[in-house]
Amino acid sequence: MRIVIVGTGYVGLVSGVCLADFGHEVICVDKNKEKIDKLNSGKIPIFEPGLDVLVGTNVAEGRLSFTQDLASAMEAAEVVFIAVGTPARRGDGFADLSFVYSVAEEIAKHIKEFTVIVTKSTVPVGTGDEVQKIINEANPQADFEVVSNPEFLREGAAINDFKHPDRIVVGTEDARAKQIMKLIYKPLFINETPMVFTSRRTSELIKYASNAFLATKITFINEMADLCEQVGADVQQVARGIGLDNRIGSKFLHAGPGYGGSCFPKDTLALIRTASEANVDLSIVNSVVSANNKRKLKMAQKVITACKGVNGKTIAILGLAFKPNTDDMRDAPSITIIEELQKHGAKIKAFDPEAKSEAMSLLKNVLFANTPYECVDNADAVVIVTEWDQFRALNLPKIRKKMLSPVVIDFRNIYDEEFICKEGFEYYSIGKPQKS
Repeated sequence: MRIVIVGTGYVGLVSGVCLADFGHEVICVDKNKEKIDKLNSGKIPIFEPGLDVLVGTNVAEGRLSFTQDLASAMEAAEVVFIAVGTPARRGDGFADLSFVYSVAEEIAKHIKEFTVIVTKSTVPVGTGDEVQKIINEANPQADFEVVSNPEFLREGAAINDFKHPDRIVVGTEDARAKQIMKLIYKPLFINETPMVFTSRRTSELIKYASNAFLATKITFINEMADLCEQVGADVQQVARGIGLDNRIGSKFLHAGPGYGGSCFPKDTLALIRTASEANVDLSIVNSVVSANNKRKLKMAQKVITACKGVNGKTIAILGLAFKPNTDDMRDAPSITIIEELQKHGAKIKAFDPEAKSEAMSLLKNVLFANTPYECVDNADAVVIVTEWDQFRALNLPKIRKKMLSPVVIDFRNIYDEEFICKEGFEYYSIGKPQKS
C-alpha cells in the first residue's frame, strides 16, 4: 500500500519505518527542512536502538522516503497517518491540537480518491470527529474516513513494540476503512495479534486510559516503597510477590523517582481535563499526578538527607533521560531533582550516554561529563537516576577512589546493598530498610 506519514517525530518516524519494513511504500512528510535533510542524508534525529539500521535498509530498498512536499506525497496515497505532536498546553494541561488540525486542513486539499485518514497522535476523545469536520468543510467533495489508531510504543523498545504488539486498536465503524486497516497490519494480523475494532471515541479513550493505569501502577509501587522503608520491608520482594498475581502483573512495578517522558505526564493531564469538561471527577488520576510531582521533590530531599545537607557539595548525577535507551528528557525526574538540589546549594555534575545535548538545553549551571568516572571525580555523592545498563557494572573501587565521600543514592535499586557496602560505600536505595 502507499502510505503517507505526516510528522517525523518519535511516533511518526518509528511507525513509518516499521510499516515500510512490512513491505508498504511509505513517504514521511515534515515541514521541518532541517529534519528532512538529516533523514535524507541518513542521520536519525532521535535515539532509538536499531532505528538507524532499519531506516537505511528501507531507504536503500526503495520503500521509504522523506519529503517536505505533502501534495506530491499524497499522489495515489491510500492512507495518511497524522503523527504530529500534541504537547500539553501551558496553564490548563490540555492537549494542544493545533498541529493536528492544521495537518487536517492541509490533507483536505489533496484528497482525490477514497483515503483513510488515521490519527496516530495521542488525542483527546472527540478529536477524530473534529478532524472529520475540518476536512469536510475544507473539501466537501472529499471521499474519506477518519480512523483512530493509537500507538503503544515504549521508548527504547519501540521497534519491537510495533512489530510484536500486545494488540492493535482501530477506531472506525466504516467497512472500507476496516478493510484497509487490516491490510496495513496484515503481517501482524496473520500472526494472530489481537486486533480490536471499536468506535473512534472508544479508541481515543483506550489510549489515555492505558497510560493513566500504568502511571497509577508506578505511583502505587512508589508509595509502597515509602512504606517499606518505614516498616523494614523490601519493595522489590513486595513487587515480585504481587506481580506474580496474573490479575496484577509484574510490569510497571519498579520503584523509582517517579514517571516522566512524552506520554504519562501529558496524557494524565489531558485525561483529567477531558473528564473535567464532562463533569466527571477522576480522583484517582488526580491523586496520581499529585503524588508523582511530590515524588520527584521527595527524591531530592532523600539526597539532601543522605548527604547531611548539600550546600557547597558536589553531587554527581548518573542518568538524565527519563528512562534508559532513549535521549528523551521530557518531564524527566532528573530535571526536578537537579533543580531542587541546586536550590539547596549543591553543585551538579552529570552524565548520560545519550541525553547530553537535550539536557544542556534544559538544565543550567550543570557540568556535563563525558564518562561516569569523570562525573564522579571529586564528588561528595553519586545519585543513580536512570538505570542505563552501563551503570550496573561500574568499577566500584575506581569510583570509590575518585570520590571525596563514598555516598551512593540509588533511585533504581540496580545494586545489591551487601555487595556495594563491602566496597566501602554508604548506600541508600529505594523502598528498603537502611542498613549501611
